[in-house]
Amino acid sequence: MTMSDPIADMLTRIRNANAAKHDTVDVPASRTKLAIADILVNEGYIAKYDLSEDGAKKTMKLYLKYGADKNEKIISGLKRISKPGLRVYASAEDMPKVLGGLGVAIISTNQGVITDKQARKLNVGGEVLAFVW
Repeated sequence: MTMSDPIADMLTRIRNANAAKHDTVDVPASRTKLAIADILVNEGYIAKYDLSEDGAKKTMKLYLKYGADKNEKIISGLKRISKPGLRVYASAEDMPKVLGGLGVAIISTNQGVITDKQARKLNVGGEVLAFVW
């Protein structure tokens, strides 16, 4: 069975693992999901990720981060914005800010999958994939 929204599936797996205080979460891999995982690592929301390959099937293992004790979550929210049924686009001038700049918007542009801050710097617009805070 094919999945209609694999990015939403990835975000939901991270959200559920974070709520259950798991150390790792496995996600089927794709180029877009790898780019999103890179952004999450660079912005400090997850510790790292590993890529494993079983024949034709690639899987990412994401290592979640927590505060000093496991009760303090680094990722307090993940939200899918542009969905297959309703795509959401933003121009360079209308780029969204998440929690007044405290969070990160993940944008798919012609320059690749980047954050809202990078999109403003490059002066490009694109599809708003998700918000992370």
